[in-house]
Amino acid sequence: MRAVAALVAGRDREDVAVLFKISLKAVDNWWAKWLAGVREALVAQPRGRRVGEHLLLGEAEQQAIRQAVLERRPCDLGLAGRLWTRAGVRDLITKLYRVRLTEQGVGKYLRRWGLSFQRPDKRAVEQNKETVRVWREETWLAIRVRAKAEGAEVLFADQVGIRSDQVTGRTWGEKGRTPIVRRSGNRCSVNAMSAISTKGRMRFMVFTETFDADVMCRFMDRLAGHFARKVHLVLDGHSARRSRKVRAWLAGHPDRIELHFLPPYSPELNPDELVNADLKRSLPMHSRARDQAQLAAEARRFFHRRQRQPHITRGYFGGPHVCYILE
Repeated sequence: MRAVAALVAGRDREDVAVLFKISLKAVDNWWAKWLAGVREALVAQPRGRRVGEHLLLGEAEQQAIRQAVLERRPCDLGLAGRLWTRAGVRDLITKLYRVRLTEQGVGKYLRRWGLSFQRPDKRAVEQNKETVRVWREETWLAIRVRAKAEGAEVLFADQVGIRSDQVTGRTWGEKGRTPIVRRSGNRCSVNAMSAISTKGRMRFMVFTETFDADVMCRFMDRLAGHFARKVHLVLDGHSARRSRKVRAWLAGHPDRIELHFLPPYSPELNPDELVNADLKRSLPMHSRARDQAQLAAEARRFFHRRQRQPHITRGYFGGPHVCYILE
């Protein structure tokens, strides 16, 4: 457009070619298109095939493959593995439509379908989807209504085990050489139990023994001492929480704590699981523990730090699988 403007202003074609460092042929072509009145022809057009042109798979075939990738596993369709890769999708296309594609070509189809390579969430095959639906749409709403009517507090709780030799996350290193992390061969472990509320409150207990009915009763004693009103405690159905001793404790404190159990095999419904994941990510980055006492002290420091950060505690309820609690 600038070259044509110079020609319109009366500049010679040779001067325009020198000024814009282009050939005389290009100047003549642009001027001819301008004189023909095709101004849009001067706009650069993308080269190559148009998007979707000459695809080996039709729209119906593409939709079928996309649906299979989203809803089924490779092993469900007679292929190897449980996770989809470009090679797996290529094999599925070959099996169904006798069309052979490269992995790069499969990748283009996957991106065209709005898919990306991700780390999947895990679900137990024993999980009952109807039970989960009833919990989210009926049971939880009933608990929330009851708690509001009673002026009670609702907390979600869970326990977690922490090991001194656990290393998670990533670190910087030289390209082509996997970094080595030295760790002590003297392993030690501690356990913790925590409870959180949508208001940002957090209560916890760190212990060294195995989680059992005695530990559960001790945690409920501590929890009841922190709140002047009744607590509705939501957690998974661990056998220790259904034991005779725990039931006896609850019968003796009916106005202090009431337990509600999540659907079986559904840890993703509990926001306190995100606290556990946060703890396991945080400790390896800062831990210098060499024995059980130091490991327990570092776990307590983590929980004390989170107690002073209620905005982070509230953020645990924003996860995609637990946001139903706030709806």
